[in-house]
Amino acid sequence: MEKYRKYLKAHNWDETPEIIPDQQKGVAPPPFQKPCPKKSAVIDLIPLKELSVGNIPLINAINARKSRRGYTNDPFTLEELSFLLWVTQGVREIDIDRRHGKIKTTKRTVPSGGSRHPYETYLVVNRVIGLQPGIYRYLAIEHKLCVLSLINSDLAEKMIDSCHGQKFAGRAAIVFIWAVIPYRIEWRYSIAAHKGIAIEAGHICQNLYLACEAIGAGTCAIAAYDQGKIDSIIGVDGEDEFTVYIAPVGKIKERK
Repeated sequence: MEKYRKYLKAHNWDETPEIIPDQQKGVAPPPFQKPCPKKSAVIDLIPLKELSVGNIPLINAINARKSRRGYTNDPFTLEELSFLLWVTQGVREIDIDRRHGKIKTTKRTVPSGGSRHPYETYLVVNRVIGLQPGIYRYLAIEHKLCVLSLINSDLAEKMIDSCHGQKFAGRAAIVFIWAVIPYRIEWRYSIAAHKGIAIEAGHICQNLYLACEAIGAGTCAIAAYDQGKIDSIIGVDGEDEFTVYIAPVGKIKERK
């Protein structure tokens, strides 16, 4: 156990002075977002200025926040899903390198070391009005959904199996799956990036917890899952991109 505690500590660069991050070597940065496959459909989400949900005092959301595993069969609206996605990875500002016409940084609703934002948000959709059940990915820069695959059967069972029998993972209306692309942040911080990757999953998921409380929904984060099975469901290679955190989301019975 003690061997792996080192990843929770700040990196001591004096011990590894020969390591130079790729950014300092002049290597071009990786893209801030995976492109949507060419043949995949793209779905517009409700823009921030049109959202009318989630307007409760922050103190109330924090006071009510808890892990919730009991969900009703009620579906989410596209507006509610748009709200949850914007709160967890939404882009507030884009800084463009005008000389090269490329994105320099994105400022989002969650903090990220060096504004590198190494996570991609995948969704297992079971019950969202207007969306077919299937696998989707959030295009945070455009605030849209990329349709990866439409699956009408066995999706709930696959999620339960992939989460070691945790049944609420199959009962959820939506399952948020956050996969990291390590090099997106390694490019700047090299081997010191991995502490930040772990920290940032917490930033994202806590925002989801609070946003769920604001719309009468609930979530319970999952770190115990079968890596290969979950990576296979969302279609990532498990090496250059892999799952780190999972959060099933569902409507809950009215709180008393």
